[in-house]
Amino acid sequence: MSVNDVYGGTYRYFTKVASHIGYETSFVDLSNPENLRSVMKPNTKMVWIETPTNPTLRLVDIEAVAKIVHSYPNVILVVDNTFMSPFFQQPLSLGADMVVHSVTKYINGHSDAVMGVLITNNAVLHEKMKFLQNSIGAVPSPFDCFLANRGLKTLHLRMRQSEKSALAIADFLSRSPLVDQVLYPGHPSHPQHELAKRQMKGFGGMVSFAIKGNLSNSNLFLQNLKHFTLAESLGGVESLAELPSVMTHGSVSPADRAKLGITDTLLRLSVGVEDTEDLVKDIAQALEKSVPSSKSKL
Repeated sequence: MSVNDVYGGTYRYFTKVASHIGYETSFVDLSNPENLRSVMKPNTKMVWIETPTNPTLRLVDIEAVAKIVHSYPNVILVVDNTFMSPFFQQPLSLGADMVVHSVTKYINGHSDAVMGVLITNNAVLHEKMKFLQNSIGAVPSPFDCFLANRGLKTLHLRMRQSEKSALAIADFLSRSPLVDQVLYPGHPSHPQHELAKRQMKGFGGMVSFAIKGNLSNSNLFLQNLKHFTLAESLGGVESLAELPSVMTHGSVSPADRAKLGITDTLLRLSVGVEDTEDLVKDIAQALEKSVPSSKSKL
């Protein structure tokens, strides 16, 4: 079982890889945790969630979902916590059984290592994962471990700076006449802002927004950015921008993208640690050049 609004690579794995080796995945909208009850099956073994989701930044109430999951025997809850990092959100303390991080992103923080980590406070699950790791050989190189450990030492500084700039950008975008929608859990306009304040210690550096116009306007915006680099990754010291409908979520079917609101005008930003004012100004000038018929408000 998986939240329906999930990272494109995860969706691809569940639907096009795991499905060929006997695993069945159902996708469910978990904006209301009670929706989970209607799709649980006798053979359900795992519930997988992201919160915030990628790229629409919807939130899932981890504690509420955990209570429902644990009312069923032998079902575990796994949370992809990559967007928040351990600094801003700790799913295990909210009832999750396992937490997944792409260490490549915020934990490493410098876009120079590829790694993942699986965390649990359950002794039985730990032993099972330890056995599988040893058997499969899923062990990172010593140098990659060195890079991740180096990055971890500045995680708190990077997360605070990214959050500061992300909030400033979200605030600017919310006032711009060139933007239809802003998605950032730390902004009061987010429909789940209260949930964000309850289960997160900070709001992270990921911002999504819908630009006015069409695919051409989105492409113009990306072409005119100066400080943001066009790239699919996230969580590094450098600021990145991408168009999920044709990049990170290109593997999701057009029909499913439409249901989730992943349109050709939805842009995703990974806000780095550069100067906040420089980043806001960069967004402003790119918006002006991509939708030249209107004027934005600084």
